[in-house]
Amino acid sequence: MEWEVVIGLEIHVQLNTQSKIFSGAATAYGAQPNTQACAVDLGLPGVLPVLNKDAVAKAAMFGLAVDATINDGSVFDRKNYFYPDLPKGYQISQLAIPIVEHGTLEISLEDGTTKSVGITRAHLEEDAGKSLHEDFDGMTGIDLNRAGTPLIEIVSEPDMSSAKEAVAYMKKIHSIVTYLGICDGNMQEGSFRCDANVSVRRKGDSELGTRTETKNLNSFRFVERAINYEIERQIDVIESGGKVVQETRLYDADDDSTRAMRSKEEANDYRYFPDPDLLPVKLEQGLLEQLQASLPELPDVKQARFMDEYSLNQEDAEQLSSSRAMADYFEQVVAGEKEQAKISANWVLGELSAALNQNGLDISQSPVSAEKLAQLIARIADNTISGKIAKEVFQDMWNSDKSADQVIQEKGLQQISDVGELEAIVDKVIADNPNQVEQYLSGKDKVFGFFVGNVMKATKGKANPKQVNDLLKSKLSK
Repeated sequence: MEWEVVIGLEIHVQLNTQSKIFSGAATAYGAQPNTQACAVDLGLPGVLPVLNKDAVAKAAMFGLAVDATINDGSVFDRKNYFYPDLPKGYQISQLAIPIVEHGTLEISLEDGTTKSVGITRAHLEEDAGKSLHEDFDGMTGIDLNRAGTPLIEIVSEPDMSSAKEAVAYMKKIHSIVTYLGICDGNMQEGSFRCDANVSVRRKGDSELGTRTETKNLNSFRFVERAINYEIERQIDVIESGGKVVQETRLYDADDDSTRAMRSKEEANDYRYFPDPDLLPVKLEQGLLEQLQASLPELPDVKQARFMDEYSLNQEDAEQLSSSRAMADYFEQVVAGEKEQAKISANWVLGELSAALNQNGLDISQSPVSAEKLAQLIARIADNTISGKIAKEVFQDMWNSDKSADQVIQEKGLQQISDVGELEAIVDKVIADNPNQVEQYLSGKDKVFGFFVGNVMKATKGKANPKQVNDLLKSKLSK
C-alpha cells in the first residue's frame, strides 16, 4: 500500500464501584430513568463532590497491571461544555496530572508476532448522562442515572496501523480490566466502549495526517468496521483532491458507515482548570503495596503458564487465558488430570464455545459445569464412549441437568470394545465387500475408510475406533 494508517484508541472503562465517583448514589444498571441521580449528580447549588476511594484504588490497580507510572498527587479538572446530559455544564476529569501515565501493552498479531502499544495515560473522570431519542415523538429524553458513574479513560499512543491491531489492543485491555475485577466489561450496557482516532498519510511522509475521532464504539466488530470505513473514506477524500477535516464522527451500524457529528474540539476549547472543590489525590505507599500484592495472575502470565504446565500451543493458551472466567473453567475441567489438558482445551474452545455462542451465553452461564465436562472427557479417555458419541452426549447434557454417565447409561451409548464382538462384525463387512477388498489389496489405500465406515454403521457408531482400525489392518493384510 502507498498509504500508512495511524490509529489511537481512547477506551472508556466503567469502574464497578457500588456508588458514584463523587456521590453516594447507586451505580446499578437498569434502574428506572432518573431514580439514581442525587443532588450532587444533578449539580444543584451548594453541593460538594466527595471522592470515592474505591474508584481511585481500581484506577491505580490498572496502572500497576500495565507497568505504568502512578502519579502521587494527581489533580481533578473541570472540562467545560454544554450538553443536555451534562447537568453541571462541566465534567470532572483529569488533564494536567492524571492518576496513571506511561504504560505499555503487548498485543499478539495474526502472523504470530507481537507488538508493543504505548499507553499515554489513564485518567479518572465522571460519566455523563444518557440522551434517549426513541419513544418521545421527535423529542429527546434525558436519563441522568449514569451521570457521575466512575470511569477511567485509557488513552493509547498512536501506535496501531490497522483495524485488526486496534481490535487486538482493545481486547487485551478488556481482558486486563475484567481479570482485575475493576469492570464487568459489558459492552452492550456501555461499561466498556471506545473512541477511535484515525488518520492516513502517504508512506514516507513524516507528518501525521489530519485525524478524525469516531465516538462510542461498543463492540469489537463495530470498532473494526468503523476504522476500516474511515480509512477508506479518508483515502478517497485525499485522492479526490480534498482535505480530511478534523472532526468527531459517529458510526452507523445499519449502513456500516461513519458520519460527521461536529468539528473536533481541542483541549483549550473546553477551558480546563483545576476543580476548586477537590484536593490533589495523594496515594499512600502502603496502599500501592497492598494493591500490588492483590493483583491476580494476568493474561500474559497465565498464557505462559498454560503453555508450560499443560503443554498447550500458543494459540490455545492465548484463547483460554483471554478471559478469566474461561481460564478458571478450563483449569477446573483439567483439575489435576494434566494428561487430559489438550483434549480439555479442544472441548472448551470447540463444542462448549460453539454452544455458548449459539445461545448468546457467557461461560459463567454454561448449563454444562466444568465438573460435568470433565466427567464426559474422562469417559472418552477410558474408552466408554468415542469422541463422536461424546458430542451427542454433550448435547443431551446441555439440554438437561444430567451428567455424562446418566446420559450414557440411559441411552445405552457405551462403546463396544469387546474384541470377539467387533471381530465378528469386521469379518462380515470384509466378506460382504470382496470388490473393495480387491481394490485395497491392489494398493488403493483410500478404500480403507469404506470398511471403517461400514463397521461403524453396523455398530451405530459405538465401536471403539482404534480397535476397529487395528482389526481391519490385521485382517486385510492377510
